[in-house]
Amino acid sequence: MSALLQVRDLSVSFGRGAARVSAVDGLSYDLHAGETLAIVGESGSGKSVSSMALLGLLPPRAAHIDSGQTLFDGQDLLRMNDRQMRSVRGNRIAMIFQEPMTSLTPVLRIGQQLTEALVEHRSLSQRAARAKALEMLRLVDLSDPPRRMRQFPHELSGGMRQRVMIAMAMALEPDILIADEPTTALDVTVQAEILNLMRDVQACFGMAILLITHDMGVVAEMADRVVVMHRGKKVEEGPVRAIFDSPKAAYTASLLAAVPRLGARSAEDGPRPIIAQPAEPGEVVLHAEGMSKVFPGRGGIFGRSSGTVAMEEVGFRVRAGETLALVGESGSGKSTSGRAVLRLLEVDAGRIELEGDDMRTLSARSLRKARRAMQMVFQDPFAALNPRISIGRLIAEPMVIHGIARGSELEDRVAALLRRVGLEPEHMKRFAHEFSGGQRQRICIARALSVGPKLIVADEPTSALDVSVQAQVLELMLELQQSMGLAYLFISHDMAVVEEMAHRVAVMRQGRIVEMGPRRDVLNAPRHPYTAALLAAVPKPDPSAPRQKLPRLDLKDLPMGRLAQAAHDHWVAR
Repeated sequence: MSALLQVRDLSVSFGRGAARVSAVDGLSYDLHAGETLAIVGESGSGKSVSSMALLGLLPPRAAHIDSGQTLFDGQDLLRMNDRQMRSVRGNRIAMIFQEPMTSLTPVLRIGQQLTEALVEHRSLSQRAARAKALEMLRLVDLSDPPRRMRQFPHELSGGMRQRVMIAMAMALEPDILIADEPTTALDVTVQAEILNLMRDVQACFGMAILLITHDMGVVAEMADRVVVMHRGKKVEEGPVRAIFDSPKAAYTASLLAAVPRLGARSAEDGPRPIIAQPAEPGEVVLHAEGMSKVFPGRGGIFGRSSGTVAMEEVGFRVRAGETLALVGESGSGKSTSGRAVLRLLEVDAGRIELEGDDMRTLSARSLRKARRAMQMVFQDPFAALNPRISIGRLIAEPMVIHGIARGSELEDRVAALLRRVGLEPEHMKRFAHEFSGGQRQRICIARALSVGPKLIVADEPTSALDVSVQAQVLELMLELQQSMGLAYLFISHDMAVVEEMAHRVAVMRQGRIVEMGPRRDVLNAPRHPYTAALLAAVPKPDPSAPRQKLPRLDLKDLPMGRLAQAAHDHWVAR
């Protein structure tokens, strides 16, 4: 059977002369109708560049197609003019990008963005285009389609926006769907729903899917065949089971070995020991109880709306040398809880003690002094680092603020911290943009360690990283904890990573902790149906496992709490 898309010897570079960088080097593969082909590899491997080259989406002044042929329906996509490419792009070949918020026009309503391509490519009337758009929103299981048509992108959640992107891509019934990291930024349950949806839509329309990802669990769930890329070159290609069961390339084997697998440590009480004699959990460092926070509502027909309950009577303890993982979907209150214990936001009620001191009663001066004992590592290391300040100054800054060191001693401390996190002292003169994502997260960890904290709140510290880089950062965090007795409040929605890191797990939903206990108990024998749904939604990096639908969780499983009900009644009654 002839291939729907044939890519032959594709090479793409950026820059000219001595500054030239090869992004894709001699890539070849075939994509057949109805097939899902996954292109996998780390950031910088060339997988996204190769897919964007197919649709002419690379910046024309910066990118150069050095060689290659991409045959689709007898025509070479690389040789098409703008008019020809417009007839293919979106119409015959559609693309879903990683971040739906930046892919949707923020000032246009969802309905206008959905109908635009239908009017352009199918010459439909506005009325017919609207009917088709509503049909597509129902197909992707988006609630209340007429209302969604009137809304703007910022009014939808991440999962809802990604459903809109899929509806837009499917509206013209394309032959090929290119999905570039379509679920990386989504919670595990939303990810499972999107993967289910993509399979259903593929079966409905018989299209081919070109899946670009670094998530091997998603590859196992979705792919028929796999192309593995490393530094711009294809290092291996084959059926998904053959790639997972007997990888031929050393890079493929290392990629699979780095994948955290839920259940791999099910019989153990805590994280694996990285050093010979890891410290046992000690005294309580953080004690929070009864934390509640309601964000006031806005808008409404008469200027009234219910408040949003971010936390309701949340409480937990974290000991020295221990990791407590907060898990749940976006909006569950995880990050709000982490910021609250550091007093980066004020709670409405509750008590927060750090080493016995009541954080809520501290003056501004005392709070500043207390911050030496507590630091935070954020999800996006690039956004957390000032791009105009050298790495050395960024790491030194907290020590200067707290009067810990100065002069040559300060420089020596910065050099020691860089070595501690696996970097070199000569790196201190560089800037954030000169480092990879994993290196930037190491810099953030070094900065957090600079003041000798007792507690680190790590808010999704590896979710933006490739799987191999993620493994390195997690290993570093474990080693630091076991050698220095650090307490971690580890915020994540990745249950496999939680199993790697946590001693205890607290599961949050709708602002409340619905289950908490030792990691082994919570992950192996969950008591709450929401915990079970989270675990069931984790993609299994095993293509032989059955591809099951995500079980739906009835909202009745978790009724509205007292604070949520009070907030709702208060704002409605105003």
